[in-house]
Amino acid sequence: MTMRRLFWIALALFVSAAASPAQIANVTTDILGAHLNYGRGCAACHSPHSGALGNGLGQARQGATSHAALWGEDASNLFGKTIASGGGLYVEVLPSSLDAGTPDAAGMLTCLTCHDGNYASAAMMKNRVYEALPPTYGIGNKIPTLFGGSAQGYINDHPVGMNARIDCGGDTNWDCTVTSGGEVKMSGAKSSLFVANYGFFMKPGSANGKAVVMCTTCHDPHRMNLVIIASGSPSGLPPGTYASMFFLRAPYNPNDPNPATNQTAQFCRQCHADLSNEMNGSTASTVF
Repeated sequence: MTMRRLFWIALALFVSAAASPAQIANVTTDILGAHLNYGRGCAACHSPHSGALGNGLGQARQGATSHAALWGEDASNLFGKTIASGGGLYVEVLPSSLDAGTPDAAGMLTCLTCHDGNYASAAMMKNRVYEALPPTYGIGNKIPTLFGGSAQGYINDHPVGMNARIDCGGDTNWDCTVTSGGEVKMSGAKSSLFVANYGFFMKPGSANGKAVVMCTTCHDPHRMNLVIIASGSPSGLPPGTYASMFFLRAPYNPNDPNPATNQTAQFCRQCHADLSNEMNGSTASTVF
């Protein structure tokens, strides 16, 4: 066998390994996943005419739906309510209108119209997850998807709201910068290395020039099970369609058969810099 033939065989094996099935998603279900809402699809959340009234909610309060997003759910039970997440340290007073113009209107209120367990518990949400979970996640689909529906309220939920800031610098944050518009720039030596290893997929809200955590910072309500990384993306991952779960915005696949995979940890490290390899002197990158 000639050296030229050996070279092309080796190259073919390399390309095959770079796009292995463990890395690239094989999605055969609708990308809306659970948000198909028993076949109602987009109309389960959005109404092309008359807001919540157009979706059959005849007692919806005036102003309870958003004109901008054609929101079709009644959020009025949540207006002005106070929730305290992250151990009770992050207090959020929800807006009094879905058209408030603040990031928590579109980034929290819309989600809580179906996912809140205290003030909007009569919504269509069934409080069960509809994804095939790894055996290590528990039995069946008993993971709750309603938040705050207990004596603890939102205390044991991830910090969220206008006071849940994403900061830069110091011992626990990335060496990044936040623009006046609240955009996080992963431009430092360690943060840019993390982006080269995994990427930065988060979509923070912008409040008074600060980057803040909304529900939609981590979750994309329109894609449950996949993430597309295009050519030219700042992520160092090869372009392709990657498996995800729970409507998360980045590759996140606890079903990956590779016992060395760290992709789910990498997802959290996008914000939790002090727990990253780059901040702790390890040269490990993203493993699929």
